[in-house]
Amino acid sequence: MEAVAKLRNCPMSARKMRLVVDLIRGKKVGEALNILKFTKKEASVWLEKLLLSAINNFEQKHGEGSADTNGLYIKTAFVDGGMMIKRFQPAPHGRAHRIRKRRNHVTLIVSGSTSVQQSKDSNE
Repeated sequence: MEAVAKLRNCPMSARKMRLVVDLIRGKKVGEALNILKFTKKEASVWLEKLLLSAINNFEQKHGEGSADTNGLYIKTAFVDGGMMIKRFQPAPHGRAHRIRKRRNHVTLIVSGSTSVQQSKDSNE
């Protein structure tokens, strides 16, 4: 039981986004929302909206009412580099410096039934 949410072409470098994604990977949804709410980085605002979208996608897909009772957790979260906008800025002595405005793509997969995950871990 999984649901996916994707954020495409977010106007921020992938490196900055990965700092916040690493904080929430593998956490329960409620704990991840608290982490994102109190993190003072711009990426946390984007990820909070994306996580709420993933929770809503789970509820729409499975129709089981509240997602909190299902023990949702973030199964997979990763950031890929996206399109890069290239510009030039004038520099002294008739030269030009390149400006690269980076973007990224974020994918979040939430999954329910953590008891199945815990039983797999205990068998190994």
